[in-house]
Amino acid sequence: MAANLEELQRLSAMVNDMLFLASADRGAAARRGAPVSLAALARQVIEFHEAALEDAALAVHIDGDAAVAVDEPLVKRALSNLIGNATRYAQPGTAVTVRIAQPGLDAPAQVEVENAGPAITAEQLPRIFDRFFRVDTVRCTAEGGHHGLGLAIVAAIARMHRGEPRAQSADGRTRVGFSIAPH
Repeated sequence: MAANLEELQRLSAMVNDMLFLASADRGAAARRGAPVSLAALARQVIEFHEAALEDAALAVHIDGDAAVAVDEPLVKRALSNLIGNATRYAQPGTAVTVRIAQPGLDAPAQVEVENAGPAITAEQLPRIFDRFFRVDTVRCTAEGGHHGLGLAIVAAIARMHRGEPRAQSADGRTRVGFSIAPH
């Protein structure tokens, strides 16, 4: 019975994620509030992931900050998806770094989560923001039903903030993130 409940919860989460993505596809925009520290939002998300980071023997650092008007729950969701992915794929004993920068007041803020671990191939990299795409399908299925929508949601949240998703992977370091337009 517990397995049936877990499966039902997993399916419910997937349906909710698909509904969110459908809304974003129809042009839903972020509801921006007053400017907020992106580093402060990152600290809140890291706190939520603290046990998983500790279990994976990972340190976590925040490098930089920017004050931007954002839809806080959406940005936290994007950060949570990125930190969750970094936690799953980082080499134990390494650090996950949340990098935040805004080169100028009218420039987009940049948010990236970096981890040391297996590289994403050049063929896979352009597809990581696609729905249901998983770099390592065997590992994801074995680890409890990640359904391949997390980075698609990150990309949707970026677009809702008039930004773009981005990813780089080389030399054992992977950086995945997004930009946020200032207004």
